[in-house]
Amino acid sequence: MSTTMDAERAWQDLQRIRVPQERVYDEIERTAHDDAGAAYTTAAVMWLFLAVSGLDDLPGWAFLLTLTAYLAVLGTLGVVHNRRTRIRLHRSRHSWRSLATFFAGGAVTLAAILLSGRLVDWLALPFGSLIQATISSGTFLLFVGPANRWAVSTLRDRGERTPHRKAAR
Repeated sequence: MSTTMDAERAWQDLQRIRVPQERVYDEIERTAHDDAGAAYTTAAVMWLFLAVSGLDDLPGWAFLLTLTAYLAVLGTLGVVHNRRTRIRLHRSRHSWRSLATFFAGGAVTLAAILLSGRLVDWLALPFGSLIQATISSGTFLLFVGPANRWAVSTLRDRGERTPHRKAAR
């Protein structure tokens, strides 16, 4: 009971499976490279929050209200951006690099906020919250682009490593 295998037909079947997968990875890489709108919007919201929260005469309840609004807007941006993304992949969409990028971005942004705040206080600069907001938002924008490209760069390699290919290596 042997069946004949047509090499050309097998190649076409393989291409029919592989080409959509390549298109998925191309789309993910394209959005990582070209999606500056979400980064600019996030930076603008962060700038506004830092500028308002650094005001001298801001009462505690107003700060909490501003913080709540900031977190609500960031959450809404995340939901809208996630729903707008056309490609949905289960395990190949995120890797350990995505998680590392998220925490490193948080650490870099927090360090920029704290260090610029101390610098503004040390130099006693006028409009210190505006300077702190500008430095922190700029640092965020400089970090986001390269970090997203680095996090997405290995998705194509991970998708090609299936269990039978790992055994062949």
